[in-house]
Amino acid sequence: MFVDVVDLRDFYQSRLGQVARRQLRARIRKVWPDVTGMRVLGLGFATPYLRPFLGEAERVFALMPASQGVLPWPIGEKNLVALADEGELPLQDYSIDRVLLMHGLEFSERSRALLNEVWRVLAGGGRLLVLVPNRRSLWAVNAGTPFGQGSPYSHPQLVRLLRDTKFTPERAEAALFVPPARSRMILRSAGALERIGARWFNRFGGVVMIEATKQLYRPASERAEKRRTVYVPANAPLVPGR
Repeated sequence: MFVDVVDLRDFYQSRLGQVARRQLRARIRKVWPDVTGMRVLGLGFATPYLRPFLGEAERVFALMPASQGVLPWPIGEKNLVALADEGELPLQDYSIDRVLLMHGLEFSERSRALLNEVWRVLAGGGRLLVLVPNRRSLWAVNAGTPFGQGSPYSHPQLVRLLRDTKFTPERAEAALFVPPARSRMILRSAGALERIGARWFNRFGGVVMIEATKQLYRPASERAEKRRTVYVPANAPLVPGR
């Protein structure tokens, strides 16, 4: 079940939400340092992380699931957000270069359908960046933030899901090492905690990040299944049991 869009907005307006956005935005930008001329799509509630791509990418826009609701973005500018069914994105095949999936997969009751749609709309050289709450982290057990709701993932679980939906994981990282506390001293130390955590405590970051590419070939298991198919001549009667 998706978190209401108003609750997501309110979290990112809080001091803790602003710190989380700043840390995660820097990590996302490190993965995608240059999107010049590309078409960038944000899925779920990704708008807090899309602004760095404005003015650089050919096109930046976001789709929010109907179960969550939608808010206009950017504020005070031409709206770049629409409401969509997570299992039927209103986009053409092979039309998107980069997809950022944030606050989406962990809430979806149709995760495979969602990822199948992402696969469909990604261009041949396109890339998907998924961010989900880390099952091992303090954030995943704190229901006071969006990262503590929905279904968290471990790194192996997310890798398996991506491979099952015909994606190839290329890069995996952990992020958001600052604890989900509202202490001013802790929040002021977020930058240092992020650097220390990324180096020494990688398994316990609040968020699992995986960048993946789409497979453009049929998986070996499907090819093997196809080889086992038995064809019966049309002029021969098919008798059950023989």
